Amino acid sequence: MTSTPAAPSGPTAAHPHDHWMAEALALAHQAIALSDPNPRVGCVIVADDGQVIGRGHTQQAGGPHAEVMALHDAAQRGHSVRGATVVVTLEPCAHHGRTAPCCDALTAAGVARVVMAVEDPNPLVAGQGAARLRASGIEVLSGIGAEAARELNIGFFSRMLRQRPWVRLKIAASLDGRTALQNGVSQWITGEAARTDGHAWRRRAGAVLTGVGTVTEDNPRLDVRLVPTPRQPLRVVVDSRLDAPLDARIFDAPGSALVYAANPGAERHAAFTARGIEVALAPGPTDKVDLVALLADLAGRGINELHVEAGHKLNGSFVRERLVDEYLIYLAPKLLGAGRDMAAFGPLTELSDALALQFHQVDRVGDDLRVLARPVPD
Repeated sequence: MTSTPAAPSGPTAAHPHDHWMAEALALAHQAIALSDPNPRVGCVIVADDGQVIGRGHTQQAGGPHAEVMALHDAAQRGHSVRGATVVVTLEPCAHHGRTAPCCDALTAAGVARVVMAVEDPNPLVAGQGAARLRASGIEVLSGIGAEAARELNIGFFSRMLRQRPWVRLKIAASLDGRTALQNGVSQWITGEAARTDGHAWRRRAGAVLTGVGTVTEDNPRLDVRLVPTPRQPLRVVVDSRLDAPLDARIFDAPGSALVYAANPGAERHAAFTARGIEVALAPGPTDKVDLVALLADLAGRGINELHVEAGHKLNGSFVRERLVDEYLIYLAPKLLGAGRDMAAFGPLTELSDALALQFHQVDRVGDDLRVLARPVPD
């Protein structure tokens, strides 16, 4: 997945805070799989002589934010932060949620300057934190490291601004675009390094989604196993009639599971409930799950990034409805010939009707290629 930015050797003359923002961004990466549904934020506190005297990143929801962690770190190390510069990857919060406002904590600590990467998209903040800091006589600078900070919190920005998660569709395929043989066999097309990398992307998601077809045919767990993680993402199954077997491994894996149905029978609904599996109803006009309603509901549950690992039919539904924000595709250096497609949609009659994508990132992972592609903006 996208690598943690490496801190340069020292501040540059053009942007003296770049070095410290790079370090703050590296700290923010440590909040992946920890801070959700809150954003991933890192903070460093720098004394006048350029020494970093405090570091921190956001903890689990309800725990301290990055700024408070950095203040605590400085205090534990015996440093005064009065007159210091605070470099943080997101605007300090200005509202009472599970914790007190960070802008008040910084004001009380007597810091002289706050350098923030980007404004918080949360409407409860949205510039108010910076305004309160300035009103307290604290200098506020912004914009350094903004793109990297947004990318790290792309799901949080999506949920705050669009009221839906950032949808990432993961596909492992052969070079000729096949995800399985005609008989359904698909393990393993890509290599071990790509599979481990895929688990790292699962780790950063708030939820991992698949369809009932994949549950029935492959019986996956869809949990994070190949990389360390402090928590498991929510596992989501799209199952319009509740046809999934109740003994499926996805319902036994660590963490919780959620099934979206359309119009299931009362008996099946009761069986799922008795098994302790939460069922959410999101009926569409054709007795299929309404994916737009599903995304809105997941946003309401605090899901920032949704990682989709499904079969060609459900993939096709997400593609057809233009609900995919990012394609995470692993391509193996092999040809399978006839087999299952990445996504079943179309057929198209004109090349101009094709979904236009732009490559965001292309990397080699082991023997395979990892392609990140996003739809071309309208």
